[in-house]
Amino acid sequence: MNDLERIELNPRVCNGMPVITGTRIPVSVILEQLAEGESWEALLSGYPELKREDIQAALRYAKS
Repeated sequence: MNDLERIELNPRVCNGMPVITGTRIPVSVILEQLAEGESWEALLSGYPELKREDIQAALRYAKS
């Protein structure tokens, strides 16, 4: 799965905010938690459905 497949924009999910595909985890939540100093391990523990590749995709999405 590439980065574009890991980020979903669907008006029916979280009001169309970009989320990790197959979840209701907004990209913005991941970015905010990382900006506040949260570790990747803590994110992965707090969101068991999240994968390392999802965090990487969220960071690349924010960069674009």
